[in-house]
Amino acid sequence: MVNQRKGVAVGTETLRPVEFSPRTDGPKPSRYMARAVSLHLDGKPEEALRELQRGIAKGEKSAEIYSAMGHIQFELGQFEGAANSYRELLQLEPDHHTGWFNLAVCLERTGRWQDAADKFQKAYQIDPTRTEAHLGLGICLLHLSQAQPALAAFERCLAQDPDNETALFGKAVALQLDSRLDEAAELYRRILKSNPQSKECLTNLIAVGMAKKDYDMVRQCAEQLLELQPQATAALEGMAACAAETGDHEMAAKFCTLLVDAVPNHFEGWFNLGLAHQKAGRYQQASEAYQQAIKIRPQSAQAHTNLGIVRQELGALKDAMEAYQQALRLDPNATAAQWNLALVHEQSGELEEAEKAYQKVLEKDPENQEARFRLGYVRLQRGDYRGSAEAFESCLKNKKDWLEAQINLALSYWKMGDRDLAQLVYEQALNTDPKSLDALRGLAALTLERDDAEQALEYHGRLVDLGERAPEVLYNTGLLLQKAGQLEEAARYYRDALAENPDFAEALLNLGHVMKALGNEEEARACWSKALEAKPELAQGYFEPAKA
Repeated sequence: MVNQRKGVAVGTETLRPVEFSPRTDGPKPSRYMARAVSLHLDGKPEEALRELQRGIAKGEKSAEIYSAMGHIQFELGQFEGAANSYRELLQLEPDHHTGWFNLAVCLERTGRWQDAADKFQKAYQIDPTRTEAHLGLGICLLHLSQAQPALAAFERCLAQDPDNETALFGKAVALQLDSRLDEAAELYRRILKSNPQSKECLTNLIAVGMAKKDYDMVRQCAEQLLELQPQATAALEGMAACAAETGDHEMAAKFCTLLVDAVPNHFEGWFNLGLAHQKAGRYQQASEAYQQAIKIRPQSAQAHTNLGIVRQELGALKDAMEAYQQALRLDPNATAAQWNLALVHEQSGELEEAEKAYQKVLEKDPENQEARFRLGYVRLQRGDYRGSAEAFESCLKNKKDWLEAQINLALSYWKMGDRDLAQLVYEQALNTDPKSLDALRGLAALTLERDDAEQALEYHGRLVDLGERAPEVLYNTGLLLQKAGQLEEAARYYRDALAENPDFAEALLNLGHVMKALGNEEEARACWSKALEAKPELAQGYFEPAKA
């Protein structure tokens, strides 16, 4: 399944500032501080905060007051204000380890991961025994995608608190980000033994399974997660991926539908729903799904390309062109879009545009021999036989036994008037595949054109022996046999041609001549009558056999 969303659950809402409390070994708290504590205990944090602010306005700027303000602001969700309060505290007491820790927690909550990491480091440098500082640092480093330093931070935390589930989880995430997938999975499973309802562990185990292409693991964990959370995004993604991997497009479509129902703006869900419908041959539904994906992410060249493919399958060639052109505007290097655009031009009979499009493919990918072959074929159709010959010659330099290229190269030479070279290449094609009907047809027609009756009869005979039943081939075989005086054999082939096409006037005419020569005047007259009825202009051939 393409465009599967990647990522792991990190978990950040684990830390809180250390609670404030007035010192018991220092001076008596001010009345503002005392009043704030009382208000806070009464469940009136806003009033407590205002009381502290009044104290500061009156000049009481102590570490305790700023610590208390920071705590209450954090509690109220005022993280920037809390961070500023802790900064004021640290201006007064630069080595206040709790102040550094609490500032780091506030910065973490605002997503300022690097700044928060620096402050956690400062906190544990002042107090290496502060487990939470190592934990917070590890979490920040995960968000910064610094897996190995994060792992070291969690290890320091676990050295002090071996059963800290948050640290164990963080370590597992770090291992996962460091591509140590088996170790990560083992640790997630350890956490699940003590906490079977850990959605985060199950979510990340699904991601591990996807990375390892262990779809049994993905399915098992996804099913567990769905029991806990029926609309869990990771679980639905995982189940859809498992279905796609096994070729169960119906099931993939089912889970992708559940996914977009749960998360309507889920780009990957809509994209993969389109892919599931596309592989199941439901091109209209696929088109609708890709259009939804494009509404969410208009800049996705891949979505536009796939939309073009299903439109092409639906026969909407103009719309397909528009989709491919948009994909190329978004990504000029989208070779799939360029290739398909060329095919659509060719399919639409726009051979000049098709030739230009194939040339663009080759400009970006000179080794694309399929594009070179199509270029040759388009040139052949346009009557540029020298150009087509050059393209097919190039194909054969890279793959000497490319049968289709040999057949078309021979035809190009023939169209250029070089029958000898055409015959040589047809013979090479026959060496590549002695049962190639196309090579035999070419040689049969070419030798017939050159009046080489013996060779022509040989190639026609080989065609028939291989099951060729084209009326023209059977007729020509009969004609060659007639000229060779093998009348009874000629009659048989004429009859075979007429069995395939009862109105084949030339076959009727010549069968009449053969029957007359064999002494069957009555059948001869009957054949002539039918021939002239079907094609009156053959009257002039009444006195001699019709030609190939």
